Amino acid sequence: MPTVFETPNDLLDRAPGPLGHSDWLAIDQQRIDRFAEATGDHQWIHVDPERAKDGPFGTTIAHGYLTLSLVNLFLPQIVEVRGISMGVNVGSDRLRFPATVPVGSRVRGAAELVSAEATKDGGVQAKIRVAVEVEGRERPACVVDTLSRYYPEEAAS
Repeated sequence: MPTVFETPNDLLDRAPGPLGHSDWLAIDQQRIDRFAEATGDHQWIHVDPERAKDGPFGTTIAHGYLTLSLVNLFLPQIVEVRGISMGVNVGSDRLRFPATVPVGSRVRGAAELVSAEATKDGGVQAKIRVAVEVEGRERPACVVDTLSRYYPEEAAS
């Protein structure tokens, strides 16, 4: 169940603060292989289970950028901003990959609203820190500060 903000301006009153968690998602070899196909990154630590058995991780691991891309799946499960004409991904401020995601792991997003500020163009820009947690592990696989801008319905033109 996402944390709901009825309007973009409601973000201004809640920063900083926790937003919650997404559902768990299993990372299987098929997902890793599809990401490799989409990006052209066929490094053996990701796509060769036989060779990876003898590698540094003992199995294949998800690409760091696959792990990052899941933030796009997790955020709508964690936060919902209503009363908007549109939301725009502006970018990110900080990105780290502190740990790996071994094939067969389950991951989820944990988010906190770091800051929110009104913008000159009538929107509200939110910085949301998302940690991609790996079930049973202490360190997250990915931590990123996402930047999203939300425009209220009345600002639509």
